[in-house]
Amino acid sequence: MEKALLVTLKLKRKNTTWRPEEKASELVQLVKSSGAEVVHEMIAARDVPSATFFIGKGKAEEISLLCAEKNISVVIFNNDLTGTQQKNLEDIINVKTIDRTQLILDIFARRAKSNEGKIQVELAQLLYLLPRLAGTGIFLSRLGGGIGARGPGEQKLEIDRRRIRGKITKLKKDLDKLSMQRSTRRKQRAKFSLLTIAIVGYTNSGKSTLLNALTGSGVYTQDGLFSTLDPIIKSFVLPNNQKVLFADTVGFLNELPHHLIESFKATLEEVMYADVLLHIVDISHPKAKEMEKAVFGVLAELGAEEKPMITALNKIDMVSENEVRRLTREFKDAIPISALKKMNFQDLIDKIVLHPGNIVKAYTIVLPQHKASLISLIHEKGRVLKREYRDENVHLEVQLPASFYEKIKKEV
Repeated sequence: MEKALLVTLKLKRKNTTWRPEEKASELVQLVKSSGAEVVHEMIAARDVPSATFFIGKGKAEEISLLCAEKNISVVIFNNDLTGTQQKNLEDIINVKTIDRTQLILDIFARRAKSNEGKIQVELAQLLYLLPRLAGTGIFLSRLGGGIGARGPGEQKLEIDRRRIRGKITKLKKDLDKLSMQRSTRRKQRAKFSLLTIAIVGYTNSGKSTLLNALTGSGVYTQDGLFSTLDPIIKSFVLPNNQKVLFADTVGFLNELPHHLIESFKATLEEVMYADVLLHIVDISHPKAKEMEKAVFGVLAELGAEEKPMITALNKIDMVSENEVRRLTREFKDAIPISALKKMNFQDLIDKIVLHPGNIVKAYTIVLPQHKASLISLIHEKGRVLKREYRDENVHLEVQLPASFYEKIKKEV
């Protein structure tokens, strides 16, 4: 297990709702998710970052001594570093030095299971690496394992910009093909009015736990950041007999780098094309409101901030009843739940049923008898109250979700 020293920079004049100590605490969680051991934490204060060493040469020399004293093998900065800053720091500190983005990419590389997820991780790593290549630069000299050495482009000294650009082009084409396949599947779902609900939220808010509790899907979960990277879609039948699809998505993060959002848009497409967003908020976390703001920031970058949204305040089993009541007032129209203990699930399901696309109404439908597949779908999606055969047609009195009825009309 690698031993890590963590550095968070406190900018004296920067206004932010996240205190340096809170950012440092989240970095600890990220590092633990990567499998390393946190040996030492440091908060360095400056007016502005140093263009050469980010934290200044004196502080870098202090870190070098700590690394030698505590046998530390990696220094992780809670900010993005330029290639020059990273190389200069590593020259002084004499151990591997990485930044927050590289750490996140390392976790993504561990979590990606599907071919698509692996392609997206590799693309993001190469896009991160490309501007940092410089002759005998820091990345080309790093041949060891551990955090920051997992992934493409860092195993062979002969790698160059041309080869990386060619690989980036190929990966983008591969992702385009996979995106087209997903688009085809979405059109098939839309054809028969399968409402898609994308579960979104800050990382480790309990999205996968909720999906498992609702659908019995058995999705892998753990108490750690980014336990889910690849989107997972599972079906669920509502009390009104409407079949919906829940899509679990990668968790969001405060100040998630823009280029990571761009690289992972394929994974986040389920958010962009969903009918409804189910926003899960961890109300046991002291920064719940700030996490909500971070989620809306990512949704805005995706162009999905105006989508219909249901908010569920998760982990009510971990806070007092008074705190639940206070936060329920603070988060407008939110449903307090516990995904782990399956508390208040009926309230959440009732809220989903009341979505306009799920409202059940009574209709009379006349279909040709040879449209057997449509008749089967009506039985599957709604409730048939009466059926009569007249001449070559079938007359049905049914109760159906409004959105599905509109689809049926187009097929008749």
